Amino acid sequence: MAIDTGFKIKGGKVGILLLHRLCGTPVEMRFVANGLAKQGYTVHCPMLAGHCGTGTELTASTWTDWYRSAQQALDDLKSECDVVIAGGLSAGAVLAVMLAAKNPHKVDATALLAPTLWLNGWMIPWYARLFPLVRQKWLANLFRFPHHDPHGIKDERIRDFIRRARTASGTAECGHPATPGGAVFEHRRMVSAAKKLVAFVRQPSLILHPLEDDYAGMTNATYLRDGIKGPVDLQILDDCYHIVTIDRQRHLVVEAIDRFARALTGEPAVAPVADIATARSAAA
Repeated sequence: MAIDTGFKIKGGKVGILLLHRLCGTPVEMRFVANGLAKQGYTVHCPMLAGHCGTGTELTASTWTDWYRSAQQALDDLKSECDVVIAGGLSAGAVLAVMLAAKNPHKVDATALLAPTLWLNGWMIPWYARLFPLVRQKWLANLFRFPHHDPHGIKDERIRDFIRRARTASGTAECGHPATPGGAVFEHRRMVSAAKKLVAFVRQPSLILHPLEDDYAGMTNATYLRDGIKGPVDLQILDDCYHIVTIDRQRHLVVEAIDRFARALTGEPAVAPVADIATARSAAA
């Protein structure tokens, strides 16, 4: 039985929606959410449908279920806030892109953290790249993709902490130890739908992507940078892996989103400037 670990921290009239990754949970957004809440934002971190429960529940869900969860959270946040930034991690970032494209009057900007259209990071085994040949979900359900070290986390101490927490708390707080093939299949379907919408995103966008992302290579970020029609600020994180919201540079994620939101609303910057190189110079 899934346990809803979603949460909202009420603040001012600028709202930030943070969507967790595939097989993740809202808990992985807690540090960033708390950091932004301290700056006065209202932050909403919902649970995506099918998550925080059993593998069977996750496999039974579809990408449209995930999107519906994101849409409901957006509607809820917009009812309280004048300005809304749709953000997310990994697959959550893809959902944020879709929300921006489909809700131009509700989403004022996007904050995309390690966006994942393709699993092409350095840790992904070669045989996993053959999975797109699987065209039916029933067949996809026969596969499982266990999570191996470093599991998106560069810092060994944080990695060990997450491992112990998963043993103690289970999937409701720490996510699944393996990704069901059916969920990967649905992610692929979601990406196919999202790619058709990228050009309709005309709002300002912030993209933060790890240079050493073990799950999603830099091409994920540059594809969105080049396809989004609104202004894009693509920045590189140089000392973390995929799960940027809990890894070594999580504080830089908070600072970057805060600066982005303040620039969007015309508020003076208060957070220290993070030492992050822009991707246009680093990834050109």
